[in-house]
Amino acid sequence: MSMHNQKKVSRRRFGLIAAGASAMAAHGSGAKGASGQDAGPSEALPGIWQKRFGTPEQLTPVQTRTYPPAVQALHQLPPLQQCPVPLEQITGRMSKRGYEARLPLAPGEMIYGLGLQFQSVLQRGRKKTLRVNADPVGDAGDSHAPVPFYVSNLGYGVLIDTARYLTIYCGGKVKKDGPHPAPTGDAQTAARVAQLPKSFERYDMDQASEVLIEVPEAQGVDLYIFGGPTIREAVQRYNLFSGGGPLLPRWGLGFWYRVYGQARQEDVLSLADELRTNQIPCDVLGLEPGWQSHSYSCSFTWSDKFPDPDATLFKLKGKNFHVNLWEHAFTHPTAPFHKALFPYSGNYEVWGGLVPDFLGKEARTIFGDYHEKALIAHGVSGFKLDECDNSDFTRSWSFPELSRFPSGADGEQMHCFFGLRYQDTIQAAYQRRGLRTLGLVRSSHALAAPSPYVLYSDLYDHHEFIRGVVNAGFCGLLWCPEVRDAKDPEDLIRRLQTTIFSPLAMVNAWYIRNPPWKQVDREQNDAGHFAQGWAQLQATCKRLIETRMQFVPYLYSSFVRYHQEGIPPFRALVMDYPDDPQTWAVDDQYLMGENILVAPVVAGQPVRDVYLPRGTWFDFWTGKKMEGGRLVNMSVPLEQIPVFIKSGTLLPLAVPSLHTAQAESFQLNVRAYGPGTLECSLHEDDGSLNPEIDVLTLTWAEGQGEGSVRRSGSNGQIRYSVQKWERRFT
Repeated sequence: MSMHNQKKVSRRRFGLIAAGASAMAAHGSGAKGASGQDAGPSEALPGIWQKRFGTPEQLTPVQTRTYPPAVQALHQLPPLQQCPVPLEQITGRMSKRGYEARLPLAPGEMIYGLGLQFQSVLQRGRKKTLRVNADPVGDAGDSHAPVPFYVSNLGYGVLIDTARYLTIYCGGKVKKDGPHPAPTGDAQTAARVAQLPKSFERYDMDQASEVLIEVPEAQGVDLYIFGGPTIREAVQRYNLFSGGGPLLPRWGLGFWYRVYGQARQEDVLSLADELRTNQIPCDVLGLEPGWQSHSYSCSFTWSDKFPDPDATLFKLKGKNFHVNLWEHAFTHPTAPFHKALFPYSGNYEVWGGLVPDFLGKEARTIFGDYHEKALIAHGVSGFKLDECDNSDFTRSWSFPELSRFPSGADGEQMHCFFGLRYQDTIQAAYQRRGLRTLGLVRSSHALAAPSPYVLYSDLYDHHEFIRGVVNAGFCGLLWCPEVRDAKDPEDLIRRLQTTIFSPLAMVNAWYIRNPPWKQVDREQNDAGHFAQGWAQLQATCKRLIETRMQFVPYLYSSFVRYHQEGIPPFRALVMDYPDDPQTWAVDDQYLMGENILVAPVVAGQPVRDVYLPRGTWFDFWTGKKMEGGRLVNMSVPLEQIPVFIKSGTLLPLAVPSLHTAQAESFQLNVRAYGPGTLECSLHEDDGSLNPEIDVLTLTWAEGQGEGSVRRSGSNGQIRYSVQKWERRFT
């Protein structure tokens, strides 16, 4: 994409909130099918085909969308002459149970996505019911963010435009004696499938099959097919169709610390002083439920624990801390806007609080205006939107699926929409103030890429947290593998390493009074009994957090590319190496940006296998050169998470800083990995809502003493400077 187009995309992205259902109509939404007849396929946008069956419901992700597609950016992707899935092979029909659709599945074809799935990455051969749920059990499809979008390693994606709890069968055995028996793949396909683990044999991956989709209640459904030609470009098209990734505030990529839930004003200020005194980097302090006068349901007003909230916010801002407030949307009778919200809420309460109908403009306006004037205007930088999912496994605390809302949605539809429309409501309030934000949320759905919110969970399995980073990148989601307490110091370090190399680096100490590096045991921590030698563990954690601060320039530019081009900043190996069967089932490694491979380690794992894709790679910590296309068994020292840099990379690392506004955060040590002339791009802007984004191009030719710096753009922000050039890794 040219710089001219990059700027235009960036400038127009914000301010489009509340564009609503008219977005697709403005760009040609394709087939109509209002009569109930199946409509012929059409190219809705470049490389995106729509096929309508029957009469779809009116309340769907596309029809209620907030952000329009990033059409300009879509035009920059490789043009496609035809749909990658033969449209005549996509069929649908009504049944007593709802609506069914079928799509072909080729021999050796792999399916990924379906939202934030903790238990599996490779979905071929699995049945998933995409139901909104906290604390999902097993691998049945329940999720904080069950996105009805899947992507194939053959280079296409499919969005099922529904807000129902659909069931998807990702490959079944076609009847062999029927009129259309399943053909087997060719010798090349068989060889590729043979390289998969033995556990996949039962799925008959060497034979053709089908994806079967069942949408309950509906009398029709729209399918959107996203072409590639590669899996990565199919995901890009989906993200750009959603509106493109968010343009984050730079401070959001620093380190976050959430304070003990019942902390008082003086406790928060004391912790802020402690972090700064001990030189532990931190950009964001999060306040948990105790900041509110009533929290289950929420009053959204300060409690007596914070007698002077404005002074607290002012003092924290003076120390360069941003404040993030926990809440959920269920509105207690003591909330100042409860009476106004009452007519625009559902017919069931949760914890004695109203459930806002965020599909309606009235509820969004009432809820958002209060947040803007009472909290954001006073210096609150962001929010943690909790419990906006659903609960079938933890005391069934949420509203029932048979609920009714003024917008016409029932409870099942509202559970699908609730988290995402909640994000939109708060985002609109920040836009009105001309501010960027980054927050946390516990539920999301389709077309979420533009939303500046990162998912989290009350679950705590480290393996699942790593898998969450891998899976989120398929569907326009971001995931935070947060740190709370730990079994022992090793567990704390390994968990912290994962979150340092993730979209959002955070310690969530909501149920421990003191930082976990002082005492990992929860009961001992709350009692104020610190571990012997805790200062050494604190020093180790500090070094890890400093590592995060080194990568902020690299991460910020990766997120700018997500914003402009739809490329997920964190993604599975298969997205960049779809022709390598060894990447197909990898669920414990991921790519960070264009040039870095991360392979987290869990406690009790002194050695691990790391798969390095084809090419040459360098160990980030030692500089050791390794050839890819193979599995590497390596020992993993406690203080080193396996991180590898692709040959041909010019890596800009910032001088570690206490926060991202500090001058050191813009002072760079640039490392060259590999021979030849290397180049990288960084991005600078003024932090405003609709910025001009300048590009800083670093170039270093082999044999030169140091590299060169070239700037393009006109925003006037020149903050990055190179302190040192290093070519040690050839």
